[in-house]
Amino acid sequence: MLSTWEDRFTQAVLSLWNAEAVREGYKELTDRSFRQIFRASPYFDPENTFVLLDGSEVKGFASGCSGDDLPIGDVAGYITCIVLAAESSTEENFAVMLEALEQRFRTLGKKQAEVLFFNPMRLPWYIPDTPKHEHNNAPGVPVDGALFPILLGRGYHERARQVAMYLPLADFVVPEECQAKEVKALSEGYVVGLLDPDSVRDVSGMLDRLNNSLWSEEIPRCLRDEVPVVLAACRGQAVGFAGPVIRQENGRGYFTGMGVHPEHEGHGLGSLLFYKLCEAFQDIGTEYMSLYTGETNPAKLIYEKAGFRSVRKFGVMRRVLER
Repeated sequence: MLSTWEDRFTQAVLSLWNAEAVREGYKELTDRSFRQIFRASPYFDPENTFVLLDGSEVKGFASGCSGDDLPIGDVAGYITCIVLAAESSTEENFAVMLEALEQRFRTLGKKQAEVLFFNPMRLPWYIPDTPKHEHNNAPGVPVDGALFPILLGRGYHERARQVAMYLPLADFVVPEECQAKEVKALSEGYVVGLLDPDSVRDVSGMLDRLNNSLWSEEIPRCLRDEVPVVLAACRGQAVGFAGPVIRQENGRGYFTGMGVHPEHEGHGLGSLLFYKLCEAFQDIGTEYMSLYTGETNPAKLIYEKAGFRSVRKFGVMRRVLER
């Protein structure tokens, strides 16, 4: 039997998650973290959160979310997770829970179902072969997990593949070529570093050209709050960023991303921004960095030159919902 969400299911869902989702690499959930990720989220929808019951026993948990203010949220619903107990992990049960999520999206007027990095319900996961170093968000569905083949079999198309990358910062050394790039950039009027934001013009305009709603919101807020951000400027005009520079309590270097104004590409600014970012994290005692990038994104080469290695892959998936 399938039931929509009631708070009485919380402890059973936590037990299920900590047995099954953790086996697939996700971080354990506590009462507090469950509330933070799910129940306290403004996008939590009890009508789009389901438990699969065998009598009174919880055997499955599925959650989706939506919001017109989310990226493509006017037409799409986001699938957050589907978790099943080992003895109930059948294609039929996955299909039942997936169809329930999709039907809720249809009821809300959504035309497609998505699994992607814009999901506001961020699921932390452990980086393999590390002392429980963690990443703060799953940018899609793990391609080595149980759900990925189910989605493919149910008509979901893999639109892109995201690669999660990792580096212990004790291993970071600025590549030799970086100094020559910095000298060349300076000769062309570019400066890169932890610049005084008051000395750099039009950061918001630069971010608008990068067309990323998360960056446009978070980076100006960090600068207002005096959180360090690595900036690139050309004669005082903002042309790129990397950051913010925040050491999380777990020792991870948190940053939103990196971007260079399209009209200023080709000057080595991406490399300089990222290497300056790594140095800034080292300076504040950050233990490690993790990030994800598109499998074919040229920036992946920058990360690899810095010493990052690929640790896991995630599929970004979509299904058009028939009426």
